[in-house]
Amino acid sequence: MDVQPRPVLFRRLAVVFALAVCLTTGAAAPAQARADEAPVATGVISAPSRDRLRMNARVFDTVWDTVRRSYYDPDLQGVDWRQARQTFRPRALAAPDDRALYRELSAMLDLLDDDHAGAVSPAAARRQDAVRTRRAVMGVTLVRQDGDLWRIESVRPASPAEAAGVEPGWVLQAVDGQSWGVDFDVEDGQPLRLDLTDATGASRQVSVTPQMMDPLPAFSADTSRPGVVVLRIEAFERGLGRWLGEQLSQTPAGTDVILDLRSNPGGLLLEADAVLSCFLPARQEWATRISRAGRPVTLSIMPGCGALTGPVPHDVALLVNGSSRSAAELTPAALQEAGRAVVVGEPTAGSVLISQDSPLPDGGRLTLSRADYVTSGGVRLEKRGVTPDIVVVHSPEDRRAGRDPVLEAAIAALAPVQRTQRAGAVTVPGL
Repeated sequence: MDVQPRPVLFRRLAVVFALAVCLTTGAAAPAQARADEAPVATGVISAPSRDRLRMNARVFDTVWDTVRRSYYDPDLQGVDWRQARQTFRPRALAAPDDRALYRELSAMLDLLDDDHAGAVSPAAARRQDAVRTRRAVMGVTLVRQDGDLWRIESVRPASPAEAAGVEPGWVLQAVDGQSWGVDFDVEDGQPLRLDLTDATGASRQVSVTPQMMDPLPAFSADTSRPGVVVLRIEAFERGLGRWLGEQLSQTPAGTDVILDLRSNPGGLLLEADAVLSCFLPARQEWATRISRAGRPVTLSIMPGCGALTGPVPHDVALLVNGSSRSAAELTPAALQEAGRAVVVGEPTAGSVLISQDSPLPDGGRLTLSRADYVTSGGVRLEKRGVTPDIVVVHSPEDRRAGRDPVLEAAIAALAPVQRTQRAGAVTVPGL
C-alpha cells in the first residue's frame, strides 16, 4: 500500500494502478496506471544511441540499487540480487526503447514475487497522474497475465469496449497485430483491432474505436435502495476520509452502509486509517507494520472521518473480490476482526505489503515494498488475502444479465432477521 499520494502499484506490470491498467490517454496499480498504451510497429531492432544507453544505465542502476538498499526484506526473498544485475543489466542497457527497457526491469522485479514491486515507464506514469481527467478511452481495465498477455479485469459501462462486446475474463493477445506495449497512447476516433481469447478459449477479433469520456469518480454514493446506502470506493485516494464522513453524517440512523471495494487497487495508508476511524473507536489498534530492520510499529485508529468525532452506529458490509488489493484488503480485515462488519464476495488478492513510490531518472516510477504488515489478530495477509464471511461469485453471466448477487447478498445479510442471527452466532476472531 502506498504511503505516497498516488495509487498503489503492483507486480508483473510494466504499467499499473495497482495491477489494474485502463486503456486511456493520459495517466492504477502493485497498482491498479490505467492501461492506455498502444502498440508500436515492429522492425529491425537497432542499437541504442549513446544518450539512450546512458539513460538506460541510469534507470537500471537506480532500480537495482533502490531494491538492494530499501526493500522491506533485507534478504530480498532469497534472490541473488548481484546475479540478477549480471543477467538483466546488459539487456536493459541494450534496450532501444522504453518498451524493451521496462520489460527487462519488470522481469527482474518479478524475481521478488511481490505484487507491489513494479516499474512504470514515463508515459505510464503520466497517465497515472492524469487518471481523473477527461481522456480518450477504450474502457478496459487490464491485468498483466503472462509475458505480453493481458487479462481484461473489467469493462466500463457505456464504453467503446462494451459496445464492441468485450467481456471481463477475456485475454488480450494483440492490438493491431502487435503485443501491447508501455509507450503509446490510444487516440480519440482512431480504431484499433483487438485480438482476444474468450472465456472458452475461442479466438475473438473486434474493432474498438476509443472516444473521449469523463473520468470515473474516485468515490460515489448510491441511495436508490430503501434503507441502504452503497458507497463505491474506486481507490484509497486523498480526501476519502473526508468524503466518507460527509456521506455518513447525512445517512439516517437505521440505514445500512455498504462499502463496495471490488477491484479497488488500494492507495494511501492514511486514508485507510481514516475509513476505519468512521467505524472503530479512536486509538484502537488495528495492525502492526514491520520495517526492514524488523522493528514493529503498532497502527492505531486516528480521527480522520471528516467532521465526525466518533464511529457511526450503522450496520456495515464490505464487498470485495479477487482484485481488491492492499488498503482494500487491510480495511475489511480490520473491520472483520473487530466484529464491526460483514465481508461479502470473493477472497481478496493477498497483496498487502506497504509500498512507496520513487521517481526514476527518465520520468518513470518505481514502486517498492518498504514494510510488512500483520493484522491486530496476528494474521499476515500477504499471499493469503481476506476470506469473506459470505462467499459469493459475480459471474460473467451475472454481469451480462445486469445482476449483482454480491450486492444482493450483502443487503440480505444486513436485513434485521439476519442481523439477529449473526448476533447470536459464535464469532471466531481472525480470517
